[in-house]
Amino acid sequence: MIWASLAAALTLALLHLYVRLLSPILSAPRSPWLSAAGGAAVAYVFVHVFPDLCAGQETVARTGWAWVGLLDRHVFLIALAGLLVFYSLERAAILARGGRDGPRLGPSQGVFRLHLTSFALYNFLIGYLLVNRVVPGPLSLVTYAMAMALHMAANDYGLRRHFTDSYRHLGRKVLAGAVLAGWGLGALVHVHEAVLALLFAFLAGGVVMNTMKDELPLDGSGNAPAFGLGAVAYAALLLAV
Repeated sequence: MIWASLAAALTLALLHLYVRLLSPILSAPRSPWLSAAGGAAVAYVFVHVFPDLCAGQETVARTGWAWVGLLDRHVFLIALAGLLVFYSLERAAILARGGRDGPRLGPSQGVFRLHLTSFALYNFLIGYLLVNRVVPGPLSLVTYAMAMALHMAANDYGLRRHFTDSYRHLGRKVLAGAVLAGWGLGALVHVHEAVLALLFAFLAGGVVMNTMKDELPLDGSGNAPAFGLGAVAYAALLLAV
């Protein structure tokens, strides 16, 4: 299984490095392929991750950790935190460029470094969870890796749109390396299953936010039919396997 997860990590890293070659297909106006990919990623969260988080909540409650008694919806609060973190990052990028129609940022802008660091940690988490998942097994690995590949393709498009040259020269390489670094740590270090539930919760919130920010823009450029089709198709696949 470790070699299968390594193959998945390498695939996700290569995706960040070379998905730009599909730029003519993924370019604005919002591509139906990106919208379908976003729908699939969100379907994975709602059909697969959130149900697992219910079991994860019970796991956290059984740990007996001192702070657990203060809250009774731990994993869902962590999911909300993931959503809020990436909402704040998106707002920072938009405001730094003077609004949605402002000029693209240069590589010296602090907001680019903030985004790069945050998405590197995000990709590091994705890589780590390739090895350590709440539900182990080859089928779980395949559905997770497929959903994250689709999600990363959309994230890559958004980052290139915001930061252009900075992301092309540096950002994509850092994010590709972060996936592999996360996998490397995951292969060496295994954490308590309750911690895994919290990590998946944070990732789930980030996936929802990073997908929906592109599907619900103010200019209405999201492709609703493609998004819905991608969500329904991937949900059906998850329910069938």
